[in-house]
Amino acid sequence: MSTNVRRLDVKNIERQLARCPALPSLGSINRELQELLQTEQRYTAQIAEIIQRDPSLTARLLRLVNSVYYGLTTPVNSIEEAVFYLGIRQIRQLAMVTPIIEDFQRLTQQCAFPWRGFWQHCIATAILTREITTSVQFVSDESDYVAGLVHDVGKIVMAWTFPDHFTAIHRRAAQSQQGLVEIESEILGMDHAELGGLYLERYRLPELIVKVARFHHHPEKTDKYATTIAAVQIADLLVRSEKIGFSGNSVDLTREECFTASGYRMLFPFGKDGENAMVQASLSRMLKRIPDMLEGMV
Repeated sequence: MSTNVRRLDVKNIERQLARCPALPSLGSINRELQELLQTEQRYTAQIAEIIQRDPSLTARLLRLVNSVYYGLTTPVNSIEEAVFYLGIRQIRQLAMVTPIIEDFQRLTQQCAFPWRGFWQHCIATAILTREITTSVQFVSDESDYVAGLVHDVGKIVMAWTFPDHFTAIHRRAAQSQQGLVEIESEILGMDHAELGGLYLERYRLPELIVKVARFHHHPEKTDKYATTIAAVQIADLLVRSEKIGFSGNSVDLTREECFTASGYRMLFPFGKDGENAMVQASLSRMLKRIPDMLEGMV
């Protein structure tokens, strides 16, 4: 570890955190497109027209529809056709992912890190979070997806605000089997979950998003939104166990550890082996599909 990196106290961390800029995409995510996607009459041509104004979203949309995941024999070059194939839910998720990633990428230039792998981890966690939450309750909006997407925001904030600490933390994490949260607390004085919660709270993000960032490793400690936070914990662990993308945590995980985590016990307390097997089989199928989806998204 670098000798010029010293552990900071909470007040010092909070003072330096105040310098980390707000991200516009978190406050207003492509409102025009979101409003159109949520109306009763969803006209493909109108949606395509709005998407065309955003080159980055257009590129991501066409990459996704032409990825192995969709298995189309003829390439899709038309946005209207892509909208038809992808469907409203997928478009809505892409519309949220694109500005958030682009905003966050401006903060990640401080540190060398496999950021593409990091975003693959975050998007995979978002996709799997949605799969888990819909298996236990009706979901009417995309808040669980966004929560899964930004659960690790504290790592990005740490890279921007404390680049020397971030580098020292990940140097040690790559060389040991010690948990990342423990290393962060030892070297910086605060882990990424608490740091992410403080950052999102500072910029008045919805309470659900704040609590997911803060408690996604320990959903049993939350006083609200337990279902979503537990779903994010399970999704995060399963994505890590399958080595989809890279979260920065190099400690190996087994499927059994994922399915005995506190969040899993909170969401699926039943003791029947058959029901457990059905849930786990469904999650396993989605985990196999996610890598092909990611190729088109990031």
